[in-house]
Amino acid sequence: MIQRYTRKPMSDIWTREAQFDAWLRVELAVCDYYAAAGRIPRKDMAAIRRNAHIDVKRIDEIEAVVRHDVIAFTTQLAEQIGPASRFVHLGLTSSDVVDTAWGLRIARAAEIIAADLKAIHKRLRDLATRHAFTVMMGRTHGMHAEPTTFGLKALVWYMEFGRHIERFAEATRRACVGKISGAVGTSAHTGLDLEKSVCKSLGLGVAEVSTQVIQRDRHAEFLNTLALIACSVEKVATEIRHLQRPELRELEEPFAAGQKGSSAMPHKRNPVTAEQLTGLARVVRSNAIAGMENVALWGERDISHSSVERVVIPDSCQLVDYILAKLDWILAGLRVNEKRMEQNVWATRGLVFSQKVMLSLVDTGMAREAAYAAVQAAAMRSWHDGAPFADELMKEDTVRAATTRANIDAMMNPRDFLTHVPKIFARCGIKLKTPKAKTRQK
Repeated sequence: MIQRYTRKPMSDIWTREAQFDAWLRVELAVCDYYAAAGRIPRKDMAAIRRNAHIDVKRIDEIEAVVRHDVIAFTTQLAEQIGPASRFVHLGLTSSDVVDTAWGLRIARAAEIIAADLKAIHKRLRDLATRHAFTVMMGRTHGMHAEPTTFGLKALVWYMEFGRHIERFAEATRRACVGKISGAVGTSAHTGLDLEKSVCKSLGLGVAEVSTQVIQRDRHAEFLNTLALIACSVEKVATEIRHLQRPELRELEEPFAAGQKGSSAMPHKRNPVTAEQLTGLARVVRSNAIAGMENVALWGERDISHSSVERVVIPDSCQLVDYILAKLDWILAGLRVNEKRMEQNVWATRGLVFSQKVMLSLVDTGMAREAAYAAVQAAAMRSWHDGAPFADELMKEDTVRAATTRANIDAMMNPRDFLTHVPKIFARCGIKLKTPKAKTRQK
């Protein structure tokens, strides 16, 4: 189970100290390249390595005067390093450092989220397998449709999160790149070999072509992928909320010892965590819109994107990490009321077998339109009057002429709908054990 509700591992990535540390990693990687090429003397490189430290307070003091964060950063480094600082930031523009550092921090955050996704994926596989043959009511438009299983519902979630694992890896790969190509992306003062070497040493890909900045479609894709993950978290949370209602009581999120649901009503067991996930997913989706707004910049670059992404990238990463951890907590303690699920199949007195009855009448030679009309007429009477569906069916002359009450009763077995469940699971890469036979319940 994911245990990170203090947010420490993820939040550490997004502190100002971590920001400047990432900037420093980029600067030092460039210096290492120059030193290996003989451009920085050995004693100067030793001084850079020995004295390059971050003092956030001093950076803030300088920035208050110069009103430029990267200049404040490099000025503070120069104060620390001394004469050898003339080799720091050599031939670079601010975005070479800032954008490459974004790749470093996004990569670290992505490692955490990728692990979260894998944990949820495994949790859902276990849930789906355990309840592969747990009969429940399938609902469309919120209305009873035909029997399904809770395992199939969880299998849908499992496959969806599997797709998230794939697309998140792709979005991460495209977002985690660096650029050391200068003021407008020509590499005129640095050369392509430096860029390739620096990015490789930092574990990043190379932006094949750039302006002064890495193009923000990469970050927009990453944010949109986080938004899609949040959508699926909300999807699962919404279904749990729906099935927890007292009228259904098929699922229930964990209710901890000592927890209280209402300040006024002691009986309440509200799905508050699932509701929280639903709300936070809206924030992640909103951030994705801001990310897309960052794609179009003036010319080779303006600064309109900078303030936005300093908010939406850290926030979205932290929120998705948080909601995945919370979802894992819900799934780990999810109460599945199997008996209630099967009882709810019979809540409409057999109406959910209407298609099966209709098709059996067609098999006897009856026209489909006539079979539909007869079954619907019986169903509507059962719906409004509360009589068993089988009783109403036998009041139809065409039905009595085509079949018997014994045949009708035999059709009303929800487990007949599970024939292809093992094949569906197999198509999703899961081999099931044959379930033990269960008696039909009404």
